[in-house]
Amino acid sequence: MAMEGSEIYLIASDWLNNMMMKEDVPNPNPNPNPNPNPNKDIYYYTLCASYALVAVVALVQLVRIQIRVPEYGWTTQKAFHLMNFIVNGMRAVLFGLYKKVFHIKPLALELVLLDFPGLLFFSTYTLLVLFWAEIYHQARSLPTDRLRPAYYAVNGIVYVVQIVIWIFMRVSKGHAVLKATKLFFSIISFSAASGFLVYGGRLFFMLKRFPIESVGRKKKLYEVGVITAICFTCFLARCVVAAISAFDEDVDVDVLEHPLANLLYYMVVEIVPSALVLFVLRRLPSRRVSDQYQAIE
Repeated sequence: MAMEGSEIYLIASDWLNNMMMKEDVPNPNPNPNPNPNPNKDIYYYTLCASYALVAVVALVQLVRIQIRVPEYGWTTQKAFHLMNFIVNGMRAVLFGLYKKVFHIKPLALELVLLDFPGLLFFSTYTLLVLFWAEIYHQARSLPTDRLRPAYYAVNGIVYVVQIVIWIFMRVSKGHAVLKATKLFFSIISFSAASGFLVYGGRLFFMLKRFPIESVGRKKKLYEVGVITAICFTCFLARCVVAAISAFDEDVDVDVLEHPLANLLYYMVVEIVPSALVLFVLRRLPSRRVSDQYQAIE
């Protein structure tokens, strides 16, 4: 049966009213893609696992050294491996909990959590520079009594300045202070790179000019050369990135929205260098003669 004109009008009117009501209802999920970067977890958990692996390697090496030569006490080598374990362990925890870390308030507390492992990384590898400086000065019959106090003084100044920056960040809450902390990291990274270039280079060429050929000399030459190249490169890269990110937010790495940049940055400036240095320094110290041979009765 054919529909009358009034009935067609009523049906069309009801249909239009229903469409208008649907358009007026707010969308409970305005973002059709609630997770714009589904790979974010992969990036940060990869960093977490990588740091955890390096931390375990450093701890195992520390235990091996202690078992091998327990009578040596607390040496520079043991301190270096312990500090490596702490730095990488802290990074593993931070990136494992990245969803909470990058949303911590106030911002100053977030910066403390993200920057402190970087400061400790600086202290860890400048300890290696100190060790080489002591070897070089002893070989050249130069005084060594001021080297270790200088190491403590430099690191103390670095931590005091950074604490002052954190306090200003909490009080002022301005972008100028955030820029200052990035430039400060750039400066200390350049200082560490210069230290490796100066003392690593001096020790390398001193060993190269050593007249006696031996297996031990070749191993030490390889060790110093490789570690100098690795550490100089990683600290120089850190210096450049920190300086650029102070003026360009698109290069900033310590932000949640740049997961791939974080992965590449920390792989280049911390994880890969730490793993390579631990591999090069994997040899255990020699036992004492009294431990190798029994006394002749």
